[in-house]
Amino acid sequence: MKAEQLTDPVAYHGEGPVWSDAWGGLRWVDMLVGDVLSLGPDGSVDRRHVGDVAAIVRPRRGGGAVLGIERGFALEDPGGSIRRLGDLWDGDDVRMNEGGCDPDGRFYCGSMAYDQRPGAGSLYRLDVDGEVTVVLEDVTISNGLDWSPDDSLAYYIDTPSHEVSLFDYDTDRGLTGRRTFVEIPSEDGGPDGLTVDHEGGIWVALFGGSAVHRYTDQGKLDQVVEVEARQVTACCFGGPGLDRLYITTSRENVEPDDDPLAGSLFTVMPGVAGLPVRDFAG
Repeated sequence: MKAEQLTDPVAYHGEGPVWSDAWGGLRWVDMLVGDVLSLGPDGSVDRRHVGDVAAIVRPRRGGGAVLGIERGFALEDPGGSIRRLGDLWDGDDVRMNEGGCDPDGRFYCGSMAYDQRPGAGSLYRLDVDGEVTVVLEDVTISNGLDWSPDDSLAYYIDTPSHEVSLFDYDTDRGLTGRRTFVEIPSEDGGPDGLTVDHEGGIWVALFGGSAVHRYTDQGKLDQVVEVEARQVTACCFGGPGLDRLYITTSRENVEPDDDPLAGSLFTVMPGVAGLPVRDFAG
């Protein structure tokens, strides 16, 4: 399959697409500019600045959104005002990067060093009462995170590992039993964001690989979506039937005349539907 370009190159580092009927469609982030982007019904793109970094955005159950920002979390209320919850670390050498919400309505976001030095990041969880827990340490580039349709498994990516990790999940113990789900050959690109469809298939964006790969729940590669931009960052299902895959791309460190569609939003109808976004219960 080949994805079609849906917007102009509107983002410097497009990431984290998410569809929610609660806010009327698709949002994604221009991460290193600190903006949340929204796709209008006519294909127009609106942009809202939320901080130095906009790592990830997810809907809140009571309206508004939860965000990962440069050094922590923020809450957007239904009226649009944003409340930052305080820095989780000192210094300006590490930033938040990517994450998602678990089946119990808790919000996760992982970090990375700006210079990508090994082991400088962690995966954090924001509970509904505002408490923050470190879930994983010694992470390099914390990236995609999503759950199986029955909520019993979680898939997670630390990009330089070139693998998708698999965890068992339950409410009380959280993420346990980490093991390798699939290994991604380096020539295919670096595994970045991911999403899970309603059949349990795992869709992995490949940074530097111009593609999104689908793996069955048994780890078999069974579909490839080609993208006309090298740095493919993340994907999600959306549309009224959740049957359209949206794909974000980046033009970070790309020369002006190189990779001309980098930073565009792409889409494809892959023949399978996704799952409704898990929202933050806080």
